[in-house]
Amino acid sequence: DKEIGPLVTKAAPRLIALPGLGPETAGQLLTSAGDNPDRLRSEAAFAHLCGAAPVPASSGRTNRHRLNRGGDRQANNALHTIVLVRMKYDQRTRDYVARRTAEGMTKKDVIRCLKRFVAREVYRHLPHMIHTTKPLPQIA
Repeated sequence: DKEIGPLVTKAAPRLIALPGLGPETAGQLLTSAGDNPDRLRSEAAFAHLCGAAPVPASSGRTNRHRLNRGGDRQANNALHTIVLVRMKYDQRTRDYVARRTAEGMTKKDVIRCLKRFVAREVYRHLPHMIHTTKPLPQIA
């Protein structure tokens, strides 16, 4: 914590300020994003990279989704940790969980939705140097 805290705070101060993100989870998400800069064209691509993109898993009359099992498992674990911390300490998240549970969603489905939300929020707060894309070729 003594070593990674200052490094993460210097690299992404807006990211570390988000509720539920500590130096270790923020460091893992920065590492996952930094290792794959060419894959991060949008927040949906970041969600796929973290394994937090919903995949239809319907059969018969049921209409449901599951999380993508692919992607960076350590980044997915970091998102899961953030969601669990927010479910315990963040009032907005607790209100959301109560509302979605009252609508009939299971805890597992609520966590899936929250992971996708956190992935979207984290992507917006990643340093801009990570968001670089390859330039498009010029057509003469």
